Amino acid sequence: MSETISTTTFSKNDYAPVPESSLGPAVNEQGYYVGRIERNLYWVTDGVYQCGFLTTPDGVILLDSPATIGHNIQRAIDEIANANGVSNKVNFLIHSHHHADHAGASSLFGSDITRFGHEETRKLLLRDNDPNRPAPDETFQDSRSLEIGGERIELGWHGSSHSPDTSYIYLPDHDTLMLVDVINVGWVPIYNLNLAVDVPGFIAAPEIALNYEWSHLISGHMGKLGSREDVALHQQFIGEIVDNLREVFTTFDPTVYYQSYWPNMWASVSEHLDEVARRACAPLAAKYAGRIAAVDIDSFVLSTAIWILESLRLDLGLGIQVHP
Repeated sequence: MSETISTTTFSKNDYAPVPESSLGPAVNEQGYYVGRIERNLYWVTDGVYQCGFLTTPDGVILLDSPATIGHNIQRAIDEIANANGVSNKVNFLIHSHHHADHAGASSLFGSDITRFGHEETRKLLLRDNDPNRPAPDETFQDSRSLEIGGERIELGWHGSSHSPDTSYIYLPDHDTLMLVDVINVGWVPIYNLNLAVDVPGFIAAPEIALNYEWSHLISGHMGKLGSREDVALHQQFIGEIVDNLREVFTTFDPTVYYQSYWPNMWASVSEHLDEVARRACAPLAAKYAGRIAAVDIDSFVLSTAIWILESLRLDLGLGIQVHP
């Protein structure tokens, strides 16, 4: 049985205001916003999730199908199709990766469409066996060039990052890149570095993105498109966490924790690593206030720092010593 939070026990936290630069356009009465990126490329958002679509003579090419936007995806397509006198039929769907939040509305578009995705996306969707997320029919390994309805789309895989199958969807003739769940434009990552399965890959992904030539970024989250400046700000923020963690971890003496809590080793480790993360993140809220939203939400920022710290230790060997 679910319980309703009592208004007598709920205490609202006093979070910092969201910077205007982190907010996008208002959604309509149906809960979505649809806008043109360039020519026949459009994006849809509900303020938390994003997807994109191309209108072509061969039908609509949908880029991701977030569950929270759901049926509003088709409503947005209908709105554009009616205004421009083009087909509203989705005939193609391209997956950025396999996660249910970005692919959960796929089944709404039926079984008679062609779905594209990385070969690992197909493997993972077959494993998950979710009727809402049919596996892609067409796959690629490292790269694949598509030409559909006269439009060119370049699919690329540059290693695991947020997920094992994170794909770069590049539309060179529309000056646009779609890279999902790496940069939350104008916002900090959520828990554990956006739940990254590969921290070094995640940290490297923005630089890979910047090696493409584009002006518009569909990032999969939040209510606005991204720019190259947004990616640079994300890199700066994450880079500062990494640098601070290296400095604190290599200079901080945790001996007192291991002496005081023995034999409860997990208590010692928790106190040690949590304190390193707190010290590394302490300057961030003030430094990035007004520039990045939610930088004062400790559960997001500290868990991201812990996740990076564990990667520095376990992936890169920071502080790992061989016993003499």
